[in-house]
Amino acid sequence: MRLVILDNYDLASEWAAKYICNRIIQFRPGQDRYFTLGLPTGLPRNHPESYHSYMWNNFFKHIDIDPNNAHILDGNATDLQAECDAFEKKIKEAGGIDLFVGGIGPDGHIAFNEPGSSLVSRTRVKTLAMDTILANAKYFDGDLSKVPTMALTVGVGTVMDAREVMILITGAHKAFALYKAIEEGVNHMWTVSAFQQHPRTIFVCDEDATLELRVKTVKYFKGLMHVHNKLVDPLYSMKEAN
Repeated sequence: MRLVILDNYDLASEWAAKYICNRIIQFRPGQDRYFTLGLPTGLPRNHPESYHSYMWNNFFKHIDIDPNNAHILDGNATDLQAECDAFEKKIKEAGGIDLFVGGIGPDGHIAFNEPGSSLVSRTRVKTLAMDTILANAKYFDGDLSKVPTMALTVGVGTVMDAREVMILITGAHKAFALYKAIEEGVNHMWTVSAFQQHPRTIFVCDEDATLELRVKTVKYFKGLMHVHNKLVDPLYSMKEAN
């Protein structure tokens, strides 16, 4: 397990972006060799706060990707369980996930696997905790009645099957969750802690997120930054790869 500590949010984001870029280029993507995961709410695809809208506006439309190769769960499917089962099948048919990238909530949930979720869970319909609903209210003008109470999500077990996992954790409000993920044992009440048992996990955080960690822990991982930085420097390009 790696813990990469940067000074602030912007530097943490930049390091993560460079790492993802290098991993994609090293992977040498081509036809049928990449897979994208999304975690939508149950809103129409054209709703400005749906995950479809978010991913297209902030990522997909800025890169060279065939829309047919972007797979996002459909929260409006007629049969939600069938949609979840089909998503798991698509992952398997694609050869599995090479790099899963995600964040966490202040309560340590990964994707929408709220506290108490099974650590071997698969893609499914999940009821959202009130803390998650409150946290998402800002995207709905503060109106709780507009915030979805359920979502489709990949399971903890689904993510654990990925060959590599990157978790981004920034801000003091997530410091206790990072502490639970790094310094305490695996606990289904803090689903992010499951990745202690993943063979290739990278936690990327800023200084504020380390406030609950022991000084000794922070010092140890900061001492490894010369090793971690070799993962993003040099920054590869597709031209060099080809």
